[in-house]
Amino acid sequence: MTSDAIVEQLNATQPAVIKTLQGRVLAYAAERRELRMEFRIGPEFCHTVDIVQGGFITAMLDASMAHVVLAAEPHKVRVSSIDINVSFLRPARAGGFVAVGAIVKSGRTVAFLKAELYSEKGELVATATSSAHLTREHR
Repeated sequence: MTSDAIVEQLNATQPAVIKTLQGRVLAYAAERRELRMEFRIGPEFCHTVDIVQGGFITAMLDASMAHVVLAAEPHKVRVSSIDINVSFLRPARAGGFVAVGAIVKSGRTVAFLKAELYSEKGELVATATSSAHLTREHR
Protein backbone atom coordinates (compact mmCIF):
# COMPACT_ATOMS: atom_id res chain seq x y z
CA MET A 1 0.00 0.00 0.00
CA THR A 2 1.44 3.42 -0.93
CA SER A 3 1.76 6.29 1.55
CA ASP A 4 -0.92 8.24 -0.34
CA ALA A 5 -3.30 5.27 -0.17
CA ILE A 6 -2.67 4.91 3.57
CA VAL A 7 -3.41 8.63 4.12
CA GLU A 8 -6.59 8.35 2.06
CA GLN A 9 -7.73 5.28 3.98
CA LEU A 10 -7.05 6.86 7.40
CA ASN A 11 -8.99 10.00 6.43
CA ALA A 12 -11.90 7.91 5.11
CA THR A 13 -12.25 6.06 8.43
CA GLN A 14 -11.81 8.91 10.92
CA PRO A 15 -13.15 8.41 14.43
CA ALA A 16 -15.57 11.03 15.75
CA VAL A 17 -12.93 12.71 17.91
CA ILE A 18 -10.82 13.55 14.86
CA LYS A 19 -13.87 14.99 13.10
CA THR A 20 -14.74 17.01 16.21
CA LEU A 21 -11.24 18.55 16.23
CA GLN A 22 -11.50 19.14 12.46
CA GLY A 23 -8.50 16.90 11.92
CA ARG A 24 -7.12 15.00 9.00
CA VAL A 25 -3.96 13.14 8.08
CA LEU A 26 -1.74 15.18 5.76
CA ALA A 27 1.14 12.83 5.04
CA TYR A 28 2.84 9.61 6.06
CA ALA A 29 6.57 9.00 5.56
CA ALA A 30 7.21 5.27 6.00
CA GLU A 31 11.00 5.63 5.78
CA ARG A 32 10.99 8.03 8.77
CA ARG A 33 8.06 6.28 10.52
CA GLU A 34 6.45 9.72 10.80
CA LEU A 35 2.92 11.02 10.22
CA ARG A 36 1.60 14.59 9.97
CA MET A 37 -1.93 15.64 10.89
CA GLU A 38 -3.65 19.00 10.82
CA PHE A 39 -6.37 20.26 13.15
CA ARG A 40 -8.55 23.37 13.31
CA ILE A 41 -9.45 24.32 16.87
CA GLY A 42 -12.15 26.92 17.52
CA PRO A 43 -12.96 28.95 20.62
CA GLU A 44 -15.33 26.25 21.89
CA PHE A 45 -12.20 24.26 22.89
CA CYS A 46 -10.61 27.16 24.76
CA HIS A 47 -10.43 28.59 28.24
CA THR A 48 -9.25 32.13 29.09
CA VAL A 49 -10.68 33.51 25.83
CA ASP A 50 -8.52 31.87 23.11
CA ILE A 51 -6.10 29.50 24.85
CA VAL A 52 -6.75 25.86 23.91
CA GLN A 53 -7.49 23.63 26.92
CA GLY A 54 -4.67 21.16 27.61
CA GLY A 55 -6.81 18.07 27.13
CA PHE A 56 -7.45 19.01 23.50
CA ILE A 57 -3.75 19.63 22.93
CA THR A 58 -3.11 16.17 24.38
CA ALA A 59 -5.79 14.70 22.10
CA MET A 60 -4.11 16.13 18.99
CA LEU A 61 -0.72 14.76 20.04
CA ASP A 62 -2.23 11.38 20.98
CA ALA A 63 -4.06 11.15 17.64
CA SER A 64 -0.87 11.70 15.65
CA MET A 65 0.96 9.04 17.68
CA ALA A 66 -1.82 6.47 17.30
CA HIS A 67 -2.25 7.20 13.60
CA VAL A 68 1.44 6.68 12.81
CA VAL A 69 1.16 3.14 14.20
CA LEU A 70 -2.03 2.53 12.19
CA ALA A 71 -0.25 3.82 9.08
CA ALA A 72 2.79 1.61 9.66
CA GLU A 73 0.65 -1.51 10.01
CA PRO A 74 -2.62 -0.93 8.14
CA HIS A 75 -5.46 -3.32 9.10
CA LYS A 76 -3.14 -5.30 11.40
CA VAL A 77 -3.15 -3.55 14.78
CA ARG A 78 -5.24 -1.61 17.30
CA VAL A 79 -3.57 1.00 19.51
CA SER A 80 -4.33 1.81 23.18
CA SER A 81 -2.35 4.37 25.14
CA ILE A 82 -0.62 3.05 28.25
CA ASP A 83 0.69 6.48 29.24
CA ILE A 84 1.12 9.91 27.72
CA ASN A 85 3.56 12.55 28.96
CA VAL A 86 2.90 16.04 27.59
CA SER A 87 5.08 19.13 27.91
CA PHE A 88 3.22 22.39 27.23
CA LEU A 89 5.85 24.81 25.91
CA ARG A 90 3.78 27.91 25.15
CA PRO A 91 0.13 28.94 25.07
CA ALA A 92 -1.70 27.35 22.14
CA ARG A 93 -4.19 29.83 20.75
CA ALA A 94 -7.28 28.82 18.78
CA GLY A 95 -6.58 28.24 15.10
CA GLY A 96 -4.72 25.75 12.97
CA PHE A 97 -2.24 23.16 14.25
CA VAL A 98 0.01 20.50 12.77
CA ALA A 99 0.89 17.44 14.85
CA VAL A 100 3.83 15.26 13.86
CA GLY A 101 3.77 11.76 15.36
CA ALA A 102 6.61 9.26 15.10
CA ILE A 103 7.46 5.71 16.13
CA VAL A 104 10.56 5.61 18.32
CA LYS A 105 10.51 1.81 18.74
CA SER A 106 7.84 -0.77 18.14
CA GLY A 107 7.62 -4.37 19.25
CA ARG A 108 4.94 -7.05 19.12
CA THR A 109 2.81 -5.67 21.96
CA VAL A 110 4.25 -2.25 22.92
CA ALA A 111 5.25 0.81 20.89
CA PHE A 112 7.15 3.86 22.10
CA LEU A 113 6.00 7.03 20.38
CA LYS A 114 6.67 10.76 20.28
CA ALA A 115 4.89 13.81 18.88
CA GLU A 116 5.24 17.54 18.41
CA LEU A 117 2.46 20.09 17.98
CA TYR A 118 2.99 23.28 15.98
CA SER A 119 0.79 26.38 15.71
CA GLU A 120 -0.17 27.72 12.30
CA LYS A 121 2.69 30.22 12.77
CA GLY A 122 5.12 27.27 12.99
CA GLU A 123 5.75 27.66 16.73
CA LEU A 124 6.34 24.48 18.72
CA VAL A 125 3.60 24.60 21.38
CA ALA A 126 3.75 21.12 22.93
CA THR A 127 5.56 17.78 22.81
CA ALA A 128 4.57 14.31 23.98
CA THR A 129 5.88 10.82 24.49
CA SER A 130 3.74 7.75 24.88
CA SER A 131 3.83 4.03 25.45
CA ALA A 132 1.07 2.22 23.60
CA HIS A 133 -0.29 -1.30 23.81
CA LEU A 134 -0.68 -2.99 20.43
CA THR A 135 -3.42 -5.54 19.90
CA ARG A 136 -2.65 -7.49 16.77
CA GLU A 137 -5.23 -9.06 14.48
CA HIS A 138 -5.23 -12.87 14.67
CA ARG A 139 -5.13 -14.65 11.35
